[in-house]
Amino acid sequence: MKQKIIAVANQKGGVGKTTTTVNLAVGLAQLGKKVLLVDLDPQGNATMACGADCRNLQFSACELLMDECDVSEAIMSFESLDVIGANTDLTAAELQMMEYEEPQLVLKQQLAPVSQDYDFILIDCPPSLSILTVNALAAADSVLIPMQCEYYALEGLTSLLDTIERVKQTVNPDLEIEGLLRTMFDGRNNLANDVAEQISNHFGSKVFKTVVPRNVKVAEAPSFGQSAIEYDHLSRGAVAYKGLASELLRRNHG
Repeated sequence: MKQKIIAVANQKGGVGKTTTTVNLAVGLAQLGKKVLLVDLDPQGNATMACGADCRNLQFSACELLMDECDVSEAIMSFESLDVIGANTDLTAAELQMMEYEEPQLVLKQQLAPVSQDYDFILIDCPPSLSILTVNALAAADSVLIPMQCEYYALEGLTSLLDTIERVKQTVNPDLEIEGLLRTMFDGRNNLANDVAEQISNHFGSKVFKTVVPRNVKVAEAPSFGQSAIEYDHLSRGAVAYKGLASELLRRNHG
């Protein structure tokens, strides 16, 4: 299995994007894969969920994108995975990058020295189609799209798919959709079941078989600086994310 960079993206907030990035990273690491998680969201939620204090980072994604440190200096090593953290300083990097000759390629260039050191690099994108998200898409081999099964889910997906297509046409022709992941699913809700069926009918094999249910343990885990898998590995949410990691490996012949 070749190394893979996956951007986890959806410009709609509150769909479980960061939760998916963190838990998938831990799930893959527990399956013996070497994983780097890159937090590209100025909120720094993925950084905190990994147990780091995003307010006290010596080097972060901000310094990396502004070329004020090497990628090896920005990497923090934790028990199961490596992390490049983020905080609100990332907004300053976003503004400075617009002055660069090729602002959309900064992350790809900065990750190049270590990309072969990992089986998977997962990039947590901000909930917007900003230059940070475009950087993630330009650096990635594929995009994983978490989706909540609600009325506006498919409508919001159109903008993201348009952005992915533009990135393919301009800077990353090999970019693929890794898959769509149904998150926060409540099978008792008729609308959720209807939307889940629509997603499956429209995207077919691109939809992961794994479905992540609504689960209080998943919501609690970040406040303890842990993934749901580490917080309560028997919870329904943790079991689902471990299943997602296994499914991803099977899809990639891992």
